[in-house]
Amino acid sequence: MEQRILCPYCMGEITAGAASCPHCKRNFQGRNPLGTLPVGTLLNGRYTVGEMLSVDGEGALYRGVENKGRFRVTIKEYLPITLAAERGKDLSLNPKQGSEVLFKTTRMDFADLYRAIQRITPATGLEAVLDVVEANNTVYAVLENPGGKPLPQWLEEQKGLISPADACTMLQPVFNGVAAMHQAGLVHRGICPDNIRVLDNGRARLTGYATIGLRTAGSGLHEQLYEGYSAPEQYSTVEFEGRYTDEYSLAAVFYRMVCGQSPVPAAQRLVSDSNPRAKTVAPSVPAHVSSVLELGLRLKPAERIQTVPQLMRALASPEAAAELAHAMEEQAARRPAREQAQPQNRGLSLTAILTGILILLALLTLLTLWSLLSGTGRSDPPAAPSEPESIASSVTVNYVPDFVGMLYSQIQNNRDYTGMYLFYVTEEYHDSAPQGTIIRQEPAAGTALDGDGETIRLVVSKGPQMVEMPNTIGFTQEGAIRELESRGLVPSCFMVVNDGSYASGCVVECNVAPGTMVEAGSTIIVYIAADRDVRITATPETGAEQPAGAEPVEGADPAEEPET
Repeated sequence: MEQRILCPYCMGEITAGAASCPHCKRNFQGRNPLGTLPVGTLLNGRYTVGEMLSVDGEGALYRGVENKGRFRVTIKEYLPITLAAERGKDLSLNPKQGSEVLFKTTRMDFADLYRAIQRITPATGLEAVLDVVEANNTVYAVLENPGGKPLPQWLEEQKGLISPADACTMLQPVFNGVAAMHQAGLVHRGICPDNIRVLDNGRARLTGYATIGLRTAGSGLHEQLYEGYSAPEQYSTVEFEGRYTDEYSLAAVFYRMVCGQSPVPAAQRLVSDSNPRAKTVAPSVPAHVSSVLELGLRLKPAERIQTVPQLMRALASPEAAAELAHAMEEQAARRPAREQAQPQNRGLSLTAILTGILILLALLTLLTLWSLLSGTGRSDPPAAPSEPESIASSVTVNYVPDFVGMLYSQIQNNRDYTGMYLFYVTEEYHDSAPQGTIIRQEPAAGTALDGDGETIRLVVSKGPQMVEMPNTIGFTQEGAIRELESRGLVPSCFMVVNDGSYASGCVVECNVAPGTMVEAGSTIIVYIAADRDVRITATPETGAEQPAGAEPVEGADPAEEPET
């Protein structure tokens, strides 16, 4: 397929390195800030970079155009302001002196994150990652252009508060998308109204992916936290973040929608928790919804609702809310017994440790002096433990840990686990869980066991099943769909402009080369040649044909540039 370069404004064809567009007359020079990519930069021979939209501590977000399919995208460049020094004339990004290692490791985290999201998108409720490109000594994530409006803008346009039922319907795709991320071992950490867009159909879509460094205070990057929506554990690098972190943020977004105001920021609540109950702020909120939000916004992760599906079911159903509250009460009642049954060595200060050592040495010294003074040859048998002590020492209660989401290698290398339990392991393919990740366990987490040596059954992911990409070039659209679906792949077809070089209605190119091993269930973008002299654009989200006037192709009015 002949390479074309499109203007990032009007999508008319331009020449490589052009300083302006001959169609819309837009000048490309000086449009983006110094240090970012210039407008008109060709990335990976496929994407034209447009104006910069925003910048955060991790990188810059640009408008962009996919040149082959003639559709708009957004491009996220890894560009950490605290670690990057300058950009060379060849556009290569250089790290600051002394930050080379951290620059490289966080760049790898950035690439791994977006490749992992690419494997689970397009998916309902998540902004799709279309491509991940390594160039200029950095990494670029190419994202779909979701359209719609930011949730704060949409809320301002509404009259009155949003009912919990409507909020559940709108956010259900986001709940499902976050749950899919968690199944793949990912945590979003940036869920807030600014990163949620409301589409024309009234459903919401989640954007704003970022690495853990950007969403955690004190990580080395210039962090980006969201007051009222970031969980308490995100304000410290010593706290572990997990699925319950996103659950807190989703509960906070729901609180904002039904109450009309954000929760009190977590950092402030840690000093003095004054966050009002939802029903106190908005009396129309049902009692079960108010209670669920209170459970979802608890400061201590162990006392909080743990998973997104639990939160979603409880918000939608009073019965599910009551069942969840009862289960959490029982778990809270068991927690003190568990803490007493297990030795508590956390939080010991250096002074306490030294004091204990000195006391022990003093006792040993006294015993030695006593034995020397009292003579030898007399040894009394040890006293039998009293009955209560014997009973207490013979009864130990173990509670099964939550292994789901962990890597099996973490368990194999942990003597505390291997010394206490026997593991029976089976494997199966899984579309979203990375290879080696535990996807199920039996007994369930929190089950009480009578002693050591109990057997726990684990199901470990073999990763997604891989299939070979067939060669569909020249196939009709129907034939290509049948061939791809027979191999477990998902075709996403849309038309491209045909200058007469291709047979109408036949496959021109796919985004995956023939013979490449890809995951079963992956979405394959299939470019279909349109009829000659028909000007068509399409988006990979729907693949629907549209008249040329719906998206500018050439000579379009710059004022009609679509909103991103």
